[in-house]
Amino acid sequence: MASFTDRQGTRRRRGNAAGVRVAFAAALWLAASPVEARPVCMVVASTSGSILHEDGDCRTRVTPASTFKLALSLIGFESGFLTDAHDPVLTYQKGDPDWGGAAWTRPNDPESWLRHSVVWYSQRIARATGSEQLTRYAQSFGYGNADFSGDPGQDNGLERSWIASSLKISPVEQVLFLGKLVERRLPVAASAIDKTIAITESQAIAGWTISGKTGSAYPRKADRSFDRARAWGWYVGWAERDDRTLIFARLDQDETRQKVSSGLRARDALLAEWEAIVGVLPQ
Repeated sequence: MASFTDRQGTRRRRGNAAGVRVAFAAALWLAASPVEARPVCMVVASTSGSILHEDGDCRTRVTPASTFKLALSLIGFESGFLTDAHDPVLTYQKGDPDWGGAAWTRPNDPESWLRHSVVWYSQRIARATGSEQLTRYAQSFGYGNADFSGDPGQDNGLERSWIASSLKISPVEQVLFLGKLVERRLPVAASAIDKTIAITESQAIAGWTISGKTGSAYPRKADRSFDRARAWGWYVGWAERDDRTLIFARLDQDETRQKVSSGLRARDALLAEWEAIVGVLPQ
């Protein structure tokens, strides 16, 4: 019998075939991972929440960064703040976050907000919703710790709770949430789910349609400054082919400062490895 060690150090026993699949998938994942980043977790699940593949520490909560926009989109459409893919169009205002380049200083609609991860657009939705409602929605979604308090003593939960601050979620919680989204088992209107899925970026890989959201954020040091050499990089979403749908979450953490977003690199790595990952999953 083959076995592996989980993050608490406990030993789990698996059958020979399953053990070979897990070991082979882990080797593929580690070998194909970008050298500048440390793989933290790769998890794949069915839409019902059954874990089909889990490598690394997939149970510890960290910042969701911009992957939170999938939940925020649902909230925005459910509340009526967002109407459809192209309404409302909101404009950049002086003082808004602008580190995302030209796409962030142009007018944005829901589709471009999600595609370009425009932080100030997220902040407008969050402020319109309020922390109490955000907390209720997140709790009903099973979205991590549902903590929108923000940085201690800063009263900035509606501006940055999801960016290296109070809101945290584990990779396993990500796939459980996304499975409920895809199966339309969340406590929001079907139209809110349909509109969120419609504006989520998708691409075709080896016969699969892969839809998902990246996320990048720098963790905090003890003095509350950002550790720019240790960025978190997420890519979470779902993959569809024929009548099969898989839910995934990948989380990396950089070991040195990089020029390209950690989330974009996590996405590109998963897409490059997708055929190998699927090839060792149980049917």
